[in-house]
Amino acid sequence: MALTRRTLLMTATTAALMATTGTAGASTAGRHIPLQGAVNVRDLGGHRTYDGETVRQGLVYRADGLNRLTDADLATLSGLRLTKVIDFRIPLEVQYDGPDRLPDGLVPVSRPVTDNGLYARLRTAIGSADPVQQEEMLGGGRAAAFMREVYRTFVTSAGNRAQFGATLRDIASAGRAPLLYHCTAGKDRTGWTSWLLLTALGVPERTVVADYLASNTYRAAYDARLRAYLKQAGLMQNPDLLIPLQEVRTEYLDAALAAVSEAYGGSLYRYLTAGLGLEHRTLAALRAQLVG
Repeated sequence: MALTRRTLLMTATTAALMATTGTAGASTAGRHIPLQGAVNVRDLGGHRTYDGETVRQGLVYRADGLNRLTDADLATLSGLRLTKVIDFRIPLEVQYDGPDRLPDGLVPVSRPVTDNGLYARLRTAIGSADPVQQEEMLGGGRAAAFMREVYRTFVTSAGNRAQFGATLRDIASAGRAPLLYHCTAGKDRTGWTSWLLLTALGVPERTVVADYLASNTYRAAYDARLRAYLKQAGLMQNPDLLIPLQEVRTEYLDAALAAVSEAYGGSLYRYLTAGLGLEHRTLAALRAQLVG
């Protein structure tokens, strides 16, 4: 790929991205928060940075859909003392899956990031119950190619860039007030936001990628049950066609970074500033708030 992840160490106190081959050890993925109605909820803190600092825990959380939370889940969420919840889902997802269930006093901020038609595509493919149509839509590498294009829109779409930029500004200005952002699966729109944030904080590349790929671990059982159900219900003869849509893969991340290379001259710093509209002081505030 034109722009490697390894060259993208961003420290919020510098004026540009710095190429590095740092050898800081990778920490484990952020703390998983087990819930009954959501499987991919995690504290983004706890990771070590290149300069030996640690991302503070209890301030930023990433999650999948919160529409199926149980009363017990709400009690757990209340314990996080969240002050803001940002929902990246598009209106179609909210319409069919339902709004967030949140502790009293919390109202989600709707900040839709386009999925490039992924949700509608899935509903169409599954709803057809036609194995030929499903193969034509998802087979032969088409599902993975579609996901790569979704990730490119994280960089190329002005609307998407505005939503990511607003979210990072919210985190920078939140002080020590805990915040959570999520989408439907908590892996793509949420995964890209988390990758950007951890990279901007100076977390080593292999640690950031490990956090991104951890969605596969936390979602594996749920996604396998869904595929089994679709087959048993006669909706899909070959539900494994969904796997490229259910997983996160480094090739998807690489597609977004290739778009960064094309549009911003290989500079993630320019994507953050010119693309997302973040000022240098905002990037410095991110590090000041979250690293110590």
